[in-house]
Amino acid sequence: MGILGLSKLIADIAPHAVKELEIKNYFGRKIAIDASMSLYQFLIAVRSEGAQLTSVDGETTSHLMGTFYRTIRLVENGIKPVYVFDGKPPDMKSHQLNKRAERREEAEKELQKATEAGDQASVEKFNRRLVKVTRRHGEEARELLALMGVPVLEAPCEAEAQCAELVKAGKVFAVATEDMDALTFGANVLLRHLTFSEARKMPVQEFHLDQVLTGLELNHNEFIDLCILLGCDYCGSVRGIGPKRAIELIRQHRSIEEVMRNIDTKKYVVPENWDFENARKLFVAPEVASAKDIELKWTDPDEEGLVKFLCGDKQFNEDRVRNGAKKLMKARTGTTQGRLDGFFKVLSTTPNPKRKAEEEKKNATNKKAKTGGGRGRKPK
Repeated sequence: MGILGLSKLIADIAPHAVKELEIKNYFGRKIAIDASMSLYQFLIAVRSEGAQLTSVDGETTSHLMGTFYRTIRLVENGIKPVYVFDGKPPDMKSHQLNKRAERREEAEKELQKATEAGDQASVEKFNRRLVKVTRRHGEEARELLALMGVPVLEAPCEAEAQCAELVKAGKVFAVATEDMDALTFGANVLLRHLTFSEARKMPVQEFHLDQVLTGLELNHNEFIDLCILLGCDYCGSVRGIGPKRAIELIRQHRSIEEVMRNIDTKKYVVPENWDFENARKLFVAPEVASAKDIELKWTDPDEEGLVKFLCGDKQFNEDRVRNGAKKLMKARTGTTQGRLDGFFKVLSTTPNPKRKAEEEKKNATNKKAKTGGGRGRKPK
């Protein structure tokens, strides 16, 4: 789920914090990708475009097709991806997982009704709601990425938190995910739509946390409290408080505790046993592996291993797989130079008042010397 309504709130109040760029702008960048979110996108996208791809025994392979071809696209654009998979979910997320299970149950009932009525549009809608990334999907994607030479990490807990840890440590430039809580976990750069298919023609949205905080007029702790008020994965939200009211309350009172002391709890219904304090702790100090102990290493693709894994039972076309492996190798050998901003320090263009005064004085002296009859060089 991420954070409810946060992207729209940022677009409305702090639009300068969001850029829309093309994938080519990330040439030479290392980017941590929320793997489960990407797999979900691939499963949904292929289902929307037609029937799911399957192996000879009827098992879905859409997640592998998406991972294979989208990763090649990233690498061909000079991006060095690292996929981060979720570990065990925190106990506080159980209520959200239960809600998802209930929604799937409801979707199954609605799907049955739509099928009986012959309502194809509703069948597609409820089919999409039933898409779920399973353990098998994750295991197969890990194996595929290893054969492609792309580093894979398994987070102790939430993938977005681990991605944010890599960004904060400077190991990668940004987190690529659709979930806005990567910002709540402290990632300074969040990319949305990076792993969307090229056919969708969606620009990459680049969010900068420091500019978000400036635009919202909050520090990071206040921003975390705002995200909890908006609605997060770890606790329920206060009924009656929407995004605009939430930002007003946090700006006025600066913390959830003060908000609770100053609102009409008859008008704004607080959930029973609302554990916002522990939700806050999960954002401030999430369970992650220390970035200093993580070495990210990209290697050459294993062409024969890819053919063995993807062809045969999984029914991938061998020529396409071999062609993909060659693209990976070509991109790997062709993008070693990296970005220019990795070699050169970017200097400020803001004029230094002291230096400007010294230069003006020097120019005036030179001008006086020339007009005073000194023999200057003939200009070329």
